[in-house]
Amino acid sequence: MSTSTETTQVYRVYIKASAQAIWDAITKPEWTERYGYTGLVDYDLRPGGAYQVTASEPFRKESEARGYELPDVIIDGEVVEADPPRKLVHTFRMLMDPGMAAEPFTRITYEIKELDHMCSLTLTHELEGAPKLASLVRGDQEEYGAGGGHAWVLSELKTLLETGKVFAD
Repeated sequence: MSTSTETTQVYRVYIKASAQAIWDAITKPEWTERYGYTGLVDYDLRPGGAYQVTASEPFRKESEARGYELPDVIIDGEVVEADPPRKLVHTFRMLMDPGMAAEPFTRITYEIKELDHMCSLTLTHELEGAPKLASLVRGDQEEYGAGGGHAWVLSELKTLLETGKVFAD
């Protein structure tokens, strides 16, 4: 499912869903609150537009139960390119951890390609100068309760779109 280096990580999944359904699952908070870390995305889908993620109430409660208080905005960035429903590029900065918040903005590219009866979704995360974030999104912190990174999020997105259920169901 993935290949990774310290500075660039690439993940691809094949999903039996339309390109528009995948696009919506990435860009609409009513979808993103249902899978992965359950963050609520807010995109201004214009070049230079803001990208922010806030924690859903279950995410916030789980973090507080583990002793971590979350800021209001947990991820921020800027939209670089939006070509619905084929491509989305934005910068990304994790604000939940002071060490990661101090790292530079990174760059995420989603590419959705229609194939016969399915689509491929490729996520490329350019992580130059952000080793702490690279470790997190690679899934290295999973045993400490930080989830499985991009591979886990994309797997749950695929499961949700194909079955209507998430891993906890």
